[in-house]
Amino acid sequence: MALALAGLGLTLLLCSLLSALAYYRGVLTWDGSVAAFAVGLLIGVLGDITWLLLLLFFLLSSFVATRYRFALKEALGVQEGRLGERRSSNVLANGIAAVAVAAFSFLSVGPRPEFSGLVYVSVLAVAGADTLASEIGVLSPNAYLITTGKKVPAGTNGAISLLGQACALAAAAYTALFGWLVLGFLAPFGRSPSTIPTDSLLILIPAVVGFLGCQIDSVLGATLERRGVIGKRSVNLISTALGGLIAFGILAAAGAA
Repeated sequence: MALALAGLGLTLLLCSLLSALAYYRGVLTWDGSVAAFAVGLLIGVLGDITWLLLLLFFLLSSFVATRYRFALKEALGVQEGRLGERRSSNVLANGIAAVAVAAFSFLSVGPRPEFSGLVYVSVLAVAGADTLASEIGVLSPNAYLITTGKKVPAGTNGAISLLGQACALAAAAYTALFGWLVLGFLAPFGRSPSTIPTDSLLILIPAVVGFLGCQIDSVLGATLERRGVIGKRSVNLISTALGGLIAFGILAAAGAA
């Protein structure tokens, strides 16, 4: 009981500090900060404190990508929000799937506990790959629509570039690596046993799914979003959710679910 209360206290502290700092630094609006607090709290309680650490890592990398050459993005008119800030809709679009995975893990629904972290990291890998591909890839002078290959202006829905693809691959890879390190080797400080394998090629799943999920996001952007059927936040939500489902499907096919 004492250990559980200590974990809850640490979760509340981390979420509070994260939300306050994000608002103070202009990364999130006030409603975005509230949403980030709620998402972090749910993941910390339903998942594990190590899962929360991964979420913080994703938010940090997103902040760095958003601020990268921001003046140029602003001059081109392709920045996120007015000053790069993100609202609650952004937070929820990228966080709902992660919360759902944490809830399923808590209820012991889905993959076995020792593999649930793979699905969670896969969801974060999709969100991370898409964020870096968008925030850095938008600076490329050569962008092409993913469905037709036609050259389009930077920032066009569904546009991809060599720079953006490289960033997506890098983000998916380092998210998978960091997830493997945190969920595999820091497990004694959180849930036991670990929720991600440390001695299996299955750890490559988040890297592959993260990059694939970014492509799905681009295809949805080039088709349904460009036609006004769904919005950008729906695209983010669908792509992260599909990333989790694809990861689970791979685990099921491998007999690990």
